[in-house]
Amino acid sequence: MSGTDRELVAHLMRRAGFGVTQVEIDSLAEREYEDIVEDLLNPERFPAPEEDIARRYWIALNNPDGPNYPAYWIYRMVNTERPVEEKMTLFWHHLFPTSAGKSSDPPSSNVQIETFRRNALSDFETILLDLARDPAMIYFLDNCENHNGEPNENWGRELLELFSMGVGNYTEDDIKNASRAFTGWTFTQPIPLDPYARYPSEFLYLEDDHDDTEKTFLGETGNFNGEDIIAIIVKQPAAAKFLSRHLYNFFVADEPQVPAWDNVPPQDPEAIEILVKAYFDSNGEITAMLRALFNSDFFKASSFKKVKSPTELVVGTVKIAGGMKFPEPGHTGMAAATAAMGQGLQLPPTVEGWHTGKEWIDGGTLTERVNFAVNQLSDTSADSTKWIIDHLVAAGGSASPTQLVDACVTATGCSNVTDETRSALVEAATSEGELSFDTEADTEVSATRIAATLQSIVSSIEYQFA
Repeated sequence: MSGTDRELVAHLMRRAGFGVTQVEIDSLAEREYEDIVEDLLNPERFPAPEEDIARRYWIALNNPDGPNYPAYWIYRMVNTERPVEEKMTLFWHHLFPTSAGKSSDPPSSNVQIETFRRNALSDFETILLDLARDPAMIYFLDNCENHNGEPNENWGRELLELFSMGVGNYTEDDIKNASRAFTGWTFTQPIPLDPYARYPSEFLYLEDDHDDTEKTFLGETGNFNGEDIIAIIVKQPAAAKFLSRHLYNFFVADEPQVPAWDNVPPQDPEAIEILVKAYFDSNGEITAMLRALFNSDFFKASSFKKVKSPTELVVGTVKIAGGMKFPEPGHTGMAAATAAMGQGLQLPPTVEGWHTGKEWIDGGTLTERVNFAVNQLSDTSADSTKWIIDHLVAAGGSASPTQLVDACVTATGCSNVTDETRSALVEAATSEGELSFDTEADTEVSATRIAATLQSIVSSIEYQFA
């Protein structure tokens, strides 16, 4: 076996997951690229994270009314052996943003994220059906107020505009008839807060509240129910293109924001057509679309063409540093960190979700991003520092400033540093001379210099890109 280029492995794992350590790359690079992709797309080959361990040592998770799920989710992202599963869970949360803030019912919001995880790699029709039956979404978009004879169009409109097809691919009559088809789709009332705390709701279909009269939707006519509406949607070329462009934006390169898509064409139309073909060839299976995406030339050539989302930056940095290996109460600060950077998990700003790409960064959020990364790599016992010491010691008993910088760039996965940045790093390292590992005291001094160089790299503009 010829194996796979280390930088390509790092690129794949940044996009398909949340980053990779150099120790993990050592193993993965021995394998063929296509085999790595197949393992990623078959998460059942690997054990799921042990939730009972987290609940035993992170007591706050056992409060069914507590707001601790985002921190637990980040813990899963850091430690999972199924990275695509968690990355696609985040993707669906991006595409179908539901705020726990409206319902004030964390259990239902948590169940929704678990539904996204269960459906992470299924097919578009199944995902949309489960979304339509999800109590958190039903409440968020008021479908519980959608009654026979008194339709509420919020869910029907957003299903077409933001969740499946996009503006310009349907009419107002299609919205009205879709909304009528989803009358009677509601949820059971959760147990009251006192004295037992909140519990999730369940989907409830009220047949006597459903409009069973004839409807015309996207050119088809019948006594449609909600399932029929979704079955018609997923057959549309517009749905395939809409989902493909979202996958491209999330996994490949930053696109304009969704509201512009009706007027602004994709930056790589051929890539979208490849994904659309995979969609129709597989009846909308996400696994097939991601297989086509990850194995494509356009994906392999897309390194550092995306601004890291706050979640990607936090999880990737924690992985580099070697943090969050075991559940601790203080890990709730990780969710607070992503929120300070503009991405409060389970609290998207609107039904449109988060704006991505360069809009992740402004003066305030850039400061938060840099400070977080610097703080994570301040400890000389961080995994990245240990790996660099082992790497440099194996290469000889000392290391030049250039070797130091090269090792730190490799450890952070920041192989896109510009010549200007690299020169500045080497100049700073040169001012303190060579690194030595001859004695324990020498190694301690060298570890401090390594940590400082790592902090400089994660403070760079280049580190903001995946």
